Amino acid sequence: MDHLEKLESKSVHILREAYREFKSLCMLWSIGKDSTVLLWLARKAFFGHVPFPLVHIDTHCKIPEMIQYRDQLALEWRLNMIYGENAEAIQQKRTFPDGTVDRLTCCRSLKSEALRHTLSGEWPRYRMEHALKKYVPDESRESYTGVIVGVRADEEGSRSKERYFSRRDKDSEWDIAEQPPEVWTYYKTDFAPGTHVRVHPLLDWTELNIWEYIERETIPVVPLYFNQGNGRRYRSLGCWPCTNPVESDARNVAEIVAELRTGKFVRIAERAGRAQDQEDGGGLETLRRDGYM
Repeated sequence: MDHLEKLESKSVHILREAYREFKSLCMLWSIGKDSTVLLWLARKAFFGHVPFPLVHIDTHCKIPEMIQYRDQLALEWRLNMIYGENAEAIQQKRTFPDGTVDRLTCCRSLKSEALRHTLSGEWPRYRMEHALKKYVPDESRESYTGVIVGVRADEEGSRSKERYFSRRDKDSEWDIAEQPPEVWTYYKTDFAPGTHVRVHPLLDWTELNIWEYIERETIPVVPLYFNQGNGRRYRSLGCWPCTNPVESDARNVAEIVAELRTGKFVRIAERAGRAQDQEDGGGLETLRRDGYM
């Protein structure tokens, strides 16, 4: 068993543990490479079927190709796809692109707050109706208290403080000092009622591991990750006003793998193109304590 196979095996084990232990479970899908690998692993773990809803928080600021990719894959793979949003903030133009708030306030409103109320079922959710090939209001108001997320420890400083099973309080707020110990494969999965639990099956993966696995498994990803002829590509995807591409000639997965192996980006953080990280002091801890993904 090689290194990728070991990572895959552990992630599949964590996904199955989460499904066994948490009855109100969903998985966040940001449409990026990491959460798409996580989606692929979930399909492997459950023999081609994903037995829990996929939740996407739509800020209405995503690059259009990302939304097209989301809906195409949701229909092709017959996914139970749900999205939520902060409709009030969007309608009232309380966003950074509208020039009324700063980036961090925008993230808290369109992402953290929207995520919290979408998971709780307090705000409207929209579900892909496969027969109609469009989204319709989701009649379920189920509260999701187990949330599978595709974060990696090497991606950004605050994420290295996570556990595979990481508790949040009823408001989805994160107290780093309250993290449970995890020894070998003994995970804490018994939490007090009302506790929200984030599950992180990709915690041990690196950026290179992700791309090596995408190459090995031939996983479809958003073309934005590849140079389209202008010498630039996206290394990390987010909202268009706060995400910038990097200089790169990589036109396919194999070339990205080769690029990462040469160490071209060794001194450049993966999320260096995310402007909100710089406004948060170079990390995401402030936002993530409040429930950001």
